[in-house]
Amino acid sequence: MRFRLEMLRRAAFMCALAFAFLFSTANCVRAQDLFVQNPGGKPEVLKNVGLDQKLNAQVPLDLTFRDEHGATVSLGQLLQGKPAILTMVYYKCPMLCTEVLNATLNTLKEVPLEIGKDFSVITVSFDPSEKPVLAEAKQIMYTGLYGRRGAVHGWHFLTGDEDQIQKLAAAVGFRFVYDKESSQFAHASGIMVMTPEGRLSRYFYGLAYNPRDVRLALVEAGEGKIGSTVDAILLFCFHYDPVTGKYAVTILNIVRGAGALSAAGIALGISVFLRREKYNVVPPSDAHRRTV
Repeated sequence: MRFRLEMLRRAAFMCALAFAFLFSTANCVRAQDLFVQNPGGKPEVLKNVGLDQKLNAQVPLDLTFRDEHGATVSLGQLLQGKPAILTMVYYKCPMLCTEVLNATLNTLKEVPLEIGKDFSVITVSFDPSEKPVLAEAKQIMYTGLYGRRGAVHGWHFLTGDEDQIQKLAAAVGFRFVYDKESSQFAHASGIMVMTPEGRLSRYFYGLAYNPRDVRLALVEAGEGKIGSTVDAILLFCFHYDPVTGKYAVTILNIVRGAGALSAAGIALGISVFLRREKYNVVPPSDAHRRTV
């Protein structure tokens, strides 16, 4: 009996240690400070250019644009109950916009989710002078390069009036200016992920977007309605870092999972031990017969 009580005390002590380690680790996790760029030293034209995160902000779904065929459509119509990737470019851009579209294409070709089936891509020109004929040419090219059925109905290339463009740009934090000297737009590079309700959920910056990160962002924005069980597990292990615009391993979640498994293992061990003790105890009647 004393041996059994001692084993129970040790097991309880191990449980206490496991949970103490779990909660102490949680308290040691620090939030990263957001990095704010100093505009000092930038050329004057670039001081008002950028892509500001507005996470969870609502994109006005009643804004209207012209699709690649010239039909008037609202942003709400294009979401169709699915998450979406939003890119803001202009089609006559001699350099950066093409790189953004190319990077988007190359990333999405490596994502197992499919445009048109699982999510949409909405590409909006912020040059009000551009017409649907340019949008159609872009759509034919990029959906063709993507090469999967359904993309032609899920990757939309839009043009629009200046007031609608400005309202969309302001809603998503996309700041751009027109440079008269070069007759070009100065703008930032990046893509945004929206939920089916039109809320901004994730931002990715630059000209290279990690396929795993974009996949997780789409699954997360889709609220579990798209993706696989593996995707759900990956979301538990990774968290979105707004500083880098990437998904990083969540140490806290891993520790929590390990702590839960440890506690379950200890509980199982105690249960097995008690069961063995029960079967090893000799009944008093049998003990009496043996002594007699």
